[in-house]
Amino acid sequence: MLRFLFILMLRDKKIIIGISGSIAAYKIATLIRLLKKQGARVQVIMTEAATQFIPTLTLSTLSGNPVYLQPAEKGQWNNHVTLTKDADLFLIAPASANTLAKMRTGICDNMLLATFLSATCPIFIAPAMDLDMWRHPATKKNIQILQQRGIRLLDVEKGELASGLYGEGRMAEPEHIINSLTAFLSPEKTPLNKKKVLITAGPTYEAIDPVRFIGNYSSGKMGIALAKAFLQAGATVELVLGPTSESVPESASLHLHKVTSTEEMKAACDQIFSFVDIAILAAAVSDYRPAQKAEQKIKKSETNLTLDLKKNPDILQGLGTQKTAHQILAGFAIETENEQKNALAKLKKKNLDFIVLNSLNDPGAGFQADTNKVTIFDKKGEKKALPLQSKKEVAQQIIHYITRLYEPEN
Repeated sequence: MLRFLFILMLRDKKIIIGISGSIAAYKIATLIRLLKKQGARVQVIMTEAATQFIPTLTLSTLSGNPVYLQPAEKGQWNNHVTLTKDADLFLIAPASANTLAKMRTGICDNMLLATFLSATCPIFIAPAMDLDMWRHPATKKNIQILQQRGIRLLDVEKGELASGLYGEGRMAEPEHIINSLTAFLSPEKTPLNKKKVLITAGPTYEAIDPVRFIGNYSSGKMGIALAKAFLQAGATVELVLGPTSESVPESASLHLHKVTSTEEMKAACDQIFSFVDIAILAAAVSDYRPAQKAEQKIKKSETNLTLDLKKNPDILQGLGTQKTAHQILAGFAIETENEQKNALAKLKKKNLDFIVLNSLNDPGAGFQADTNKVTIFDKKGEKKALPLQSKKEVAQQIIHYITRLYEPEN
């Protein structure tokens, strides 16, 4: 289980949880326990379908409050209008595809939806559904419209699904939900609140001619996961992103700078670096580029083609020479041999505060994968080895590591 970044920052916060029909409903028991542990007051609303996955008795026992199912029960009126008047936040988790569709269109056929339509507090949704349902254009459109109306989305996660498929659609884990809600409700108390952060992600492509390039297998997943984690912690993120098909979070606190080549990435970083507090360069940058780019497509011939390559500028080392005392600078090292020795040499040479080592010899780590296995080294050479886990969890661990740099006494 992840260590939380925030302790007892939800004390006395009133949180309404709306549970719709999904197998992920079983996770809400853990979520409520964690919320109560932080001192939050929890009120649960369920749809009838949700009761098939987790009993009301479990949730009422954990929350310390009766669970609402209908506007009227046992001759008593449950006032959905006043329920959220003094609430700090309304979380709908899991939010099924059916419930999301009803939320978009304004259908009001149960207590959860009636409460949603009359809610005056901030609303979060944590979707949960099967892979094809999550990918369906109707679901995507429903979520897009809800976000346009101010509903805040907690991203789904990737993994094993109840159908047996593997992919996106899993509800965010309770620990991740806690971190997101805490950052929203008590951002002024988080060490990273209002910090300005530079992150690079993805590959860089170096053009050979108009249709060919030199590149690498980087997907950008690790850097984007870091961007999301910093946003959840209340930071403002400058994301310099190379060519990738990965989706980027929509947030007023994220400024996206799309680049293609190493020189373009360097120019963006040089422009941004002076006004950020933290910079983490996770992009897999091309070390070399063709000395000359052909203006027209190079035609295939009977002879071999030889490319003259020119060394690209070292972005990380350049920023290391500019780094001031108040800034934190870190990089990633992808290695295939002498991993620790090479990472420590890079750490010292480039004036970094810490470096994150990826060994491509570790199964499940490195490019394209949804998981990663890393080791963090600091200036003293001390290391923190992390187990194989999702890149989202690795990002949270790096956030926690940086938080400790700001609060060394913790």
